[in-house]
Order: sequence, then structure tokens, then C-alpha cells
Amino acid sequence: MTGVSSGVSVALACGGTGGHLFPGLAVAQELADRGARVVLFVSPKEIDQLSVHAARERFPVVTLPAVAFSVGRAGSFVANTWKGYRVAMERFRQDRPAAVLAMGGFTSAAPVWAGRRCGAKAFLHESNVIPGRANRWLARWADQGFVGFQGAQSRWKIRRVSVTGTPVRAEVRDAERDRACHALGLDPGRPVLLITGGSQGAHGVNQLALAAVPELARRHPRLQFVHLTGKADFPGVTEAYRRAGLPALIQPFLQRMDLALAAATVAVSRSGASSLAELAARRLPAVLIPYPQAADDHQRANAEEFVRAGAAQVLDQTVADGAALVDVLDGILGDDARRSQMMRALATLDTPEAARDIAERIWNAIALPVSSRDRTAGVSPSPQPWPARLT
Repeated sequence: MTGVSSGVSVALACGGTGGHLFPGLAVAQELADRGARVVLFVSPKEIDQLSVHAARERFPVVTLPAVAFSVGRAGSFVANTWKGYRVAMERFRQDRPAAVLAMGGFTSAAPVWAGRRCGAKAFLHESNVIPGRANRWLARWADQGFVGFQGAQSRWKIRRVSVTGTPVRAEVRDAERDRACHALGLDPGRPVLLITGGSQGAHGVNQLALAAVPELARRHPRLQFVHLTGKADFPGVTEAYRRAGLPALIQPFLQRMDLALAAATVAVSRSGASSLAELAARRLPAVLIPYPQAADDHQRANAEEFVRAGAAQVLDQTVADGAALVDVLDGILGDDARRSQMMRALATLDTPEAARDIAERIWNAIALPVSSRDRTAGVSPSPQPWPARLT
């Protein structure tokens, strides 16, 4: 942990997807920089375990058994959530938190309930325009909610909601293009197209991209390709580039996503809210392909916010083909003025202080005097008002 402990403990439930985990890490760092003890709760998914590898040097990490809720898996959901609750309670007996922040997803349920049982305040962050099922369900136990989009504020039945934006890790914001290109083996003097389906990959994005790549390479012979495929599609995508005779950096998953985003000139991406926040932070023009089976079609709603601002273009995976993707990308790659306009629009959607804002609101909420009931419960001491970063 950075700095000297303030005696205040905060738990962050941020597992399940990169879209929950990476914003949570950004808030965790802000709290740790002020002296809080932070513990991370994640899922056993491979993406979580890979992504928190470096974070284990800074924070304790607790893995919870977790299954997303569905009618057909209700029994597994209840059993795993109960196991997760017991794991969280055991951790909180060792170090009782003053606050629990949940970043979304059903991994959040057990730490929120365990934290409330221990007298901690509960906070939720919702990064999507349409709040997810887990956050809608947990709202009744939360003291305060934070949202990434203004449009989510009226859609969420929670006691108090603040528009903060979605946090982006400092390493994503601060990465330098030339250094990123050199680290990835790319030429910084040539444009780079980043193709990514999110932390777990996306078959639909991969198929559209493969249909477009040969013609894009013909129209833009200096274009370099970085294609993050997900584990399942990695062999097939690699073979497709080999058959086409096109050099490319192809990875199933890239732990240093900051390098790929910094190196890119244009991106093809899903429209998960965390991915969009990173695109805005990097001022990276993109063609968005919303996941058509996303719950409540939330990725389409997210993408529409960026399209309305002029920050991105969108293609419908169910009707688009490779030629459509070529035409859209050609129009962006071949027009410097258009890219500049999209970059200016992206700046209006960026919330560079989101992590600090959320951390400060949590800190100030738990800085209020604790009740005698909370003291009896053994909740960690209240901090002083929001401090400067410790050195």
C-alpha cells in the first residue's frame, strides 16, 4: 500500500469483468494514496486473476466464489453467494471496513451484505447508461451511488446518486505513444488500428474485423494492426492473418492495455462503459460494435451517448459486414480533420477526476462521527477530512 495507514479500512468489490475491475483499481489507488487500507474482492475468473497480478503487490486480494444470477442457475447463485458472504465475513473479522464500494456485477453481493452486517457504509458505482441487474438489486442496501453517465441517474432507485464518470487507471492516461509503440514492437511513425472485444474477447468483432482487414491493408498500406482476440478465437484469428500475409500483433489478452490504447490511432471496440471511458481518456476515435446480447441492450445505449457527441461511430453487428467496417474506418483513417473533431468530442466525455471524486465522497461520508452502534460493531475509526496524497 502507498503511504502510511490512516487506520481506515475500505473494501472494494470489483471482480467479474475488466469493466468492473479496472475502474475499481483506480479508486483503490486514490484511497491508498491517502492512507486507507484497501482490500480487493474479485472473482475466480481468469481475467480477474491475470489483471490483479500486479495489484497484489499493493493490496490484499480476496477471491470469492461467484456465479451470475439466472433463473436456470438460481441454486448455484445462492450457494456461491453464501460461500462468498462467509469468506467476506471472515476477512472483515480480521479488519472491519468503514466502507464497501461495489463496482457492479454479482460478485459485489457478498461483500456488500457482509459489510453492512459489520456496520460499514455501502457504496455502488454504475458505469453504464442502463444500470445492471446486480446494482439495481443491491441499491436497497446502499448509502450512495455513483454513475458514469448522466442518463443513468434517473434510472436507478437509490437513496442518493452522484454523477462522477467512470474511473480510468493512471497508467492508461499517462502512457506515451512512442514508448508504447516501441514496447509493442510497432513503428511510431505509422498509424495503428486497435481491434478489441474487451477483456474476454468478442467473436462478432473478430469476424467483422477479419472480413475488413485485407481491404484496409490495401487502402492503407502503412497501417499496423493490433488485434486482441480473446482466448477462444486466438488460433483462428492468427491463422487468418497468416493466410492473408499480413503482419500483426495478435494476443488473446494484453495485460498492458495501456500500451495498446496509447499506440492506437483508431480503434474497433465493443461499447462497455469502462472501454468507452478509456477511449475518452486517450482521445482515441473508434468504431463501436455493441454486443447485441448485452443485458437490457446496455452497450447500444452506451454507444449512442458517444455517437450523439460526435466522438465515435457505431455499427450494428447483426447487419454490418466487412465492407461496411472498411468504409467507416477508411473515412476516419483517411481524414485528419475528422479524427481531430472526434478527439475534441472525446475530451467532452472524459472525466479525469472520477476516481478521486468517488474516493473523496466515500472518505467524507465515513469521516462523519460514527454512532455508538458502529463503535460497538467494531467498525474501523473514522478518518480526518479528505487529505492530500501521502508521500
